[in-house]
Amino acid sequence: MPLPVVLLPAFPLRSRMFDPLRALLPALEVITPDYPPSSDLDHIADEIAATLEAAGVERAVIGGVSMGGYLTMAFLRRHRPRAAAIVLADTKAVADSDEARANRLRIAKILDDENSDRVLLQEVLPTLTGETTRRERRSVLKSVADLVSGTPPSAAAAWQRAMAGRPDSFETLRATEVPALVMVGAEDSLTPREHALAMTEALLNATLVELPAAGHLAAIETPAQFAAALTEFVAALEPPRPPELPRE
Repeated sequence: MPLPVVLLPAFPLRSRMFDPLRALLPALEVITPDYPPSSDLDHIADEIAATLEAAGVERAVIGGVSMGGYLTMAFLRRHRPRAAAIVLADTKAVADSDEARANRLRIAKILDDENSDRVLLQEVLPTLTGETTRRERRSVLKSVADLVSGTPPSAAAAWQRAMAGRPDSFETLRATEVPALVMVGAEDSLTPREHALAMTEALLNATLVELPAAGHLAAIETPAQFAAALTEFVAALEPPRPPELPRE
């Protein structure tokens, strides 16, 4: 049996973002936990580990998109033995700049003050998808907007503060020996290819896959391509079967 695969969602979405992807991964056991409304990535990583322990999963492929990638790196720092392999999709290992951190905290304050999704829909949503999706995939845009609207503002505010406080993770990646799959949408403007390339070069055993015609949410924009890359990666982790002996 293939290893279970844990997929961690992007900000400001929740695990429902992976529902269409599940249908394309029938051979895999896919676990998609939701995050508690915590402003501490380490605490969220500990909750994910507790979820796996409760499910009797000792080791798994741990991966995520965007914020899910930040949590994958936090998981490595705190629960490395549980990670048999990792997937980092449309994410980055570098910490926020002062400007980016201040912007996250500004959005978090607006979310708390207004208790609405207005700032997410007006400022965050337009950055999540690529040009091809915005031009040609209106149904995908609506799905992403619905997912954004389904996130409680208080939880989104906490997660913004968690991401604002995250450390640089390149040292973590350089110490990671397990196989890694790094994926990036070719039209990702938030965490473009140079971030994916930097993570690939830091890791000891990594494969980089660029997904055409996809932005920051390649898992939703081009799910078939995302699923194919993930399936191939997980299949390669399985130990080869011993050859069958000839019958006498």
